[in-house]
Amino acid sequence: MDANELGALQAPLKERYQQDPGAAMVTLRVEGEIGEGIACKVDTGHSLVEAGLHPATGGDGSQACSGDMLLEALAACAGVTLRAVATAFGVEIRDGSKVVAEGDLDFRGTLGVAKDAPVGFKEIRLRFEVESDADTATMNKLISVTERYCVVLQTLRACPAMVVSLNE
Repeated sequence: MDANELGALQAPLKERYQQDPGAAMVTLRVEGEIGEGIACKVDTGHSLVEAGLHPATGGDGSQACSGDMLLEALAACAGVTLRAVATAFGVEIRDGSKVVAEGDLDFRGTLGVAKDAPVGFKEIRLRFEVESDADTATMNKLISVTERYCVVLQTLRACPAMVVSLNE
């Protein structure tokens, strides 16, 4: 695909988002299932992860979206961390427990349709749906410690310095 093809593909989307800004707001959602051992299964829907354009930017949906991959990483990390913390605390987490990560994107920013629209997630939400016999105080402590030690969550929250370079 060259620049002209991409421009032709995205032009109707840009026009639509200019006419209807609400159409550019998309909520991405990923679920991870906390499994046996210290693991979290995240279903990407792809056996081989190949990133491409999200349909809201002209993609055909056959490739993984980077935004989905970010949420998948968050859900996976939070699920693995929760399982590790639960294991350390001696708390049993039953099969069927989930970690849900959702994020809102306004694709007008990505497509340069509106300068006031942010490029990137406006909000990310992380929710634990945990099946356990542990009491509320124990579960609150489990989530608090998981939050503290989840690398992806803390990385996103801390907004680390980003270094971008070419050919280094």
